[in-house]
Amino acid sequence: MHKMGEAVARVARRVNDTVENERDSLDLADCKLVAFPVGIYKAVRSVAHGIRRVSLANNELRALVGSFAAALGQLRELNLEGNQLQRLPEELRALQHLRAINLSRNRFRRFPEPLAALGALETVELAHNEVAELPAELLVTMRSLRRLDLRGNPLRAPPALAGPHAALELLLSPEGGPDA
Repeated sequence: MHKMGEAVARVARRVNDTVENERDSLDLADCKLVAFPVGIYKAVRSVAHGIRRVSLANNELRALVGSFAAALGQLRELNLEGNQLQRLPEELRALQHLRAINLSRNRFRRFPEPLAALGALETVELAHNEVAELPAELLVTMRSLRRLDLRGNPLRAPPALAGPHAALELLLSPEGGPDA
């Protein structure tokens, strides 16, 4: 139980730091979180409009609740690396200012569709998941996308991208390489 108490105290300290110093980022990495604590929404409400970056990296999140997007609508960067996520809530579509999302080292089997609705999204890190195919028709709708990291995924075939996405930096594992 002691470890759990430490983790809770760490979360509380970091939330307080964000609120008291009106920081533009909330760092909850390495806090052993299984879910995003609802109390955090209340705690950061006064500064939520100013929060641009959130890190929830290296926790044990299995799901992200929809209210997350509603509470933090001004997010520019979201780091969810190193969790147990398999999908993203539809409500994530509300994050219209989001420019970068890191979903590396999770359990995604497919490209998270809500991301396609994020008009400002430039960078998607999806390395080391279980993504087997990439819906080119979704990517084509993502006009701002500049970088998509899919290294370490069992992709069957890279999508053929044309038009505005010819400039997309698509990172894939070399076939037959150590990451394949």
